[in-house]
Amino acid sequence: MTLNQDNPTRLTRKPEEAAPMLGVGRNGVYDLIRSGQLRSIRVGRKILIPLTAIEDFLNGGTK
Repeated sequence: MTLNQDNPTRLTRKPEEAAPMLGVGRNGVYDLIRSGQLRSIRVGRKILIPLTAIEDFLNGGTK
């Protein structure tokens, strides 16, 4: 995948952005991350969820 400088594609979402995609609240996203059901990336204090992790979760599990 190539990223265009004029229109960069975000490959991650913040927990509050991922919540409606998953059909849960923000706290539900944090619960899924804590339980290991949803992969995440920690960058400093920030938690980011890769779009591939959201897709994996919605397809029935993590890889």
